[in-house]
Amino acid sequence: MPRTKLVVPEHFSFTTEIPVRITDINYGGHVGNDSILSILHESREQFLRSHDYKEMDLAGVGLIMSDVTIEFKNELFYGDTLRASVTACEFYRVGFDLFYKLEKKVGDKNVREMHDPKNSASPANPLMSVLPDEPPSAAKWITVSTARTGMVCYDYTLKKLAAVPKEVITKLLS
Repeated sequence: MPRTKLVVPEHFSFTTEIPVRITDINYGGHVGNDSILSILHESREQFLRSHDYKEMDLAGVGLIMSDVTIEFKNELFYGDTLRASVTACEFYRVGFDLFYKLEKKVGDKNVREMHDPKNSASPANPLMSVLPDEPPSAAKWITVSTARTGMVCYDYTLKKLAAVPKEVITKLLS
């Protein structure tokens, strides 16, 4: 079976930072696939709330995730903070797609993280230790994962699909 290749938009309309929790870590010592899906859910809810919506109240209708595509590109570890970017596009009568880009900061040489075997974390901060004699370096963000969720509007009272409210299209595309 061919691998999925996700093409994400160049620009995202919303960005937030989310810390990696200990409960996100799997038996391999890094963030599990199931946790990435939960992080996408958190990112989506924050994106909607930034537009004064919720998944259960999108201008009078609810949302259901109908499908998801996730590409995994790099590992995440406990103590990492990720930057989650979200944007809406590809609207149709009863739904639309949300695209996500999850990134982590790398290259900050005066901070060693817990997953670094050379780490000697201080008691004051068990997640990281500062290396006092090294000048700060330019950190950069690398992509950890990209994703797309297909979202459909649903009327929970009538128990049927509903049209995307026009105001939603206008707000989410602005």
